Amino acid sequence: MEKVQGEMEIERWERSEEISEAEKKVIQETWSRVYANCEDVGVSVLIRFFVNFPSAKQYFSQFKHMDDTLEMERSLQLRKHAQRVMGAINTVVENLNDPEKVSSVLALVGKAHALKHKVEPVYFKKLTGVLLEVISEAYGNDFTPEAHGAWTKMRTLIYTHITAAYKEVGWAPYPNATL
Repeated sequence: MEKVQGEMEIERWERSEEISEAEKKVIQETWSRVYANCEDVGVSVLIRFFVNFPSAKQYFSQFKHMDDTLEMERSLQLRKHAQRVMGAINTVVENLNDPEKVSSVLALVGKAHALKHKVEPVYFKKLTGVLLEVISEAYGNDFTPEAHGAWTKMRTLIYTHITAAYKEVGWAPYPNATL
């Protein structure tokens, strides 16, 4: 069920659209409701991510062999990683009006995942897609078409900065990576 995105898709994703002031406000308002339940939402996002894209588990020695969602939900390591993911997104959302801070935070995340963890950058696109799915399902009343459009731009912004960090460090795909 997993598929690798074609070059044209990646090219389109690398062009980030400007997020308007109104869209920033929508993102921040939506996120404030999501972040109030950050642990549960983060765990739900990671579990769905690993269920939908099981090859992503290869990067996590602590839970790469877990297939049972209840076991994943109880995993302290998965919960800690969910908190780090949600914390990073929170920092980006809180600093949408400070492009240098956003760039700095996402560059750190991207470089760590490229150099230390050897994670294929396409997984960030997949993870942010899952994040949008979970948010839209859990917060459907708040996730209006306007909010969806704003969050789609946010997703692109994250991926654009992450891939820029990968390029900056001279990323070469890890030879044993499975997408």
